[in-house]
Amino acid sequence: MMRPARLLGALAASALLLAGCGSTDDDAPAGGGTDATGAAAETVEIGITQIVSHPSLDAAREGFKRALAENGVEATYDEQNAQGDQSTATSIANTFATGGKDLVLAIATPTAQAAAQAITDVPVLFTAVTEPAEAGLVDSWEAPGGNLTGTSDLNPVREQLELLVEIAPDAETVGIVYSSGEVNSEVQVELAKEAADELGLTIEEATVSTSAEVQQAAQSLEVDAFYIPTDNAVVSALESVIAVAEQRQVPLVVGESDSVERGGLATYGIDYDKLGYQTGLMAVQILTEGADPAEMPVETLEELTLVVNSGAAERMGVSIPQAVLDRADTVVE
Repeated sequence: MMRPARLLGALAASALLLAGCGSTDDDAPAGGGTDATGAAAETVEIGITQIVSHPSLDAAREGFKRALAENGVEATYDEQNAQGDQSTATSIANTFATGGKDLVLAIATPTAQAAAQAITDVPVLFTAVTEPAEAGLVDSWEAPGGNLTGTSDLNPVREQLELLVEIAPDAETVGIVYSSGEVNSEVQVELAKEAADELGLTIEEATVSTSAEVQQAAQSLEVDAFYIPTDNAVVSALESVIAVAEQRQVPLVVGESDSVERGGLATYGIDYDKLGYQTGLMAVQILTEGADPAEMPVETLEELTLVVNSGAAERMGVSIPQAVLDRADTVVE
């Protein structure tokens, strides 16, 4: 286990030794594989902190690990899950700060904020973070300026609400359930309000503190449709909102494709596996090329996919227009 600076220092020292004395065991490349001499590579130790388990965040984590494996980085992983509790996320970050990690991956905004507070001398990559500057993680998207950078899952909120209007043109009120403690959700709700004004919709809100409150919050909203952004607490209990939408016979448009596969009606969304993979490629640059997180812009995934769930439409009493079905990338039965 070696930190990137030490890894690169070892590489530099190895190069000098190679020039003067021939190859040594210190020629091993950082992060795995073998060098030109066939010497064994160093194994890096990576801490992964995740705020909660749900398919999107899990996919981002696995995509990250796959990127390292496919690019020859040998790594061991210390994977921790805060189970939705911010104090636990803080405790995990503090443990990682003194645990000799080579790099830390923080999945979702709350864990990234905890890592930013506790870890100052180890590269930290984040993913599934909506607005890293607003969350205080970076100085700016273009120049993070510290030891943190990563990928954003900022949603195409306007396009998702336009999709809702296309599927349910008579809808006038849209209910959003979100966590009052997640900056990423506050950003998306503000974007939804801006788009709603232009689309002739009225947004009605209900906030929660934990996943256990999601069902009651959804039931409190008397609306024509639901829209659920990429809120970690709510998405982890999405089935509660789906049940309310099916009972009320109203459409539920969601913020990402995994939520459609779980029973949401439709989305324009990103592929979290690809987002995690892209984050993993940034880790490869840091671990093997000495890239500086301070100078690595926050990245986004440009490719969006339209995913609809025909079974969910039937259960919610919604007819998906043929034009939407015709251009859908995926139709979940």
